[in-house]
Amino acid sequence: MSDHDHHEHTHDHSRDAAGHEHGPGGHHHHAPPAGFDGAFALGSALNAGFVVAEVVYGLAAHSVALLADAAHNLGDVLGLLLAWWAAWLGRRHPTKTRTYGYGRSSILASLTNAVVLLVGVGGITVEAVRRLVQGVQPGEVGGKTVMIVAAVGIVVNGVTALFFAKGRKGDLNVKGAFLHMAADAAVSAGVVVSGLVILLSGWAWLDPIVSLIIAALILFSTWGLLKDSLNLALDKVPEGVDAAKVQAFLAALPGIREVHDLHIWPLSTTEIALTAHLVRPHAGTDDAFVQHVSDQLHEQFGIGHATLQVEEGDRAHACRLASSNVV
Repeated sequence: MSDHDHHEHTHDHSRDAAGHEHGPGGHHHHAPPAGFDGAFALGSALNAGFVVAEVVYGLAAHSVALLADAAHNLGDVLGLLLAWWAAWLGRRHPTKTRTYGYGRSSILASLTNAVVLLVGVGGITVEAVRRLVQGVQPGEVGGKTVMIVAAVGIVVNGVTALFFAKGRKGDLNVKGAFLHMAADAAVSAGVVVSGLVILLSGWAWLDPIVSLIIAALILFSTWGLLKDSLNLALDKVPEGVDAAKVQAFLAALPGIREVHDLHIWPLSTTEIALTAHLVRPHAGTDDAFVQHVSDQLHEQFGIGHATLQVEEGDRAHACRLASSNVV
């Protein structure tokens, strides 16, 4: 290896004594630990069973609100399975043919999750609007059935939330699961209230109205998931990482004359990678320098997988990737 080109590849998984990975001001996300596999399995099973019950009784009671909530809870099942799958994939090692491992699968899974949810929202909206236009006859919606099934949903979502309550302070993904399930318990409570109003007043039209509200809530939460998934799939700089600050940090390093071919992208939903060329004249091979830079990238920006190429900037052998327009 010549002094002109020094390649250094680092993949830092440094953790403190408590086993927590250090991230940049909360930017660094954690994969759920193996200890929560049981919670994910039981939570997914409970919610899957409840989805089936909501579909069956929603059809029997002619309740679009129950069917809407079933679609919402199906999203919960997919979300729990996705988080569980991501945790499992995160524990797998790279192979000779998959040198980055399987982390990218979590991005594709989240994108699929978002698309499925949006299709469900479309179906719910069409049916609810149809029923509003054609009119819903009094007694057509079984208010009592809606109340009972949705009340079961409060219990299912509440119990599932409790599964993750213990670990919500130590792991961001577990905290996300806890908050999501707790919020869904509140949505089910809203369906109970609508069922009670229908039972007491006979306002059957309230059912499609509530289903539209639930569909709007799903759309609101899913739109962010879809946008984030697409951004990750298209290698956008991950949220929480300021590319301009990373560029400025590298350019301010001792002896650095120029930084080019800088790329920052997600390896998975939890891992961030970086490559860059650093022009450092007459520096020679300096492993300590590169290791220091890699450590700082991890500590300040949460970038745990850095590959740096140090160049002397010889004009006779100028780097063909120096232009910012070249990928």
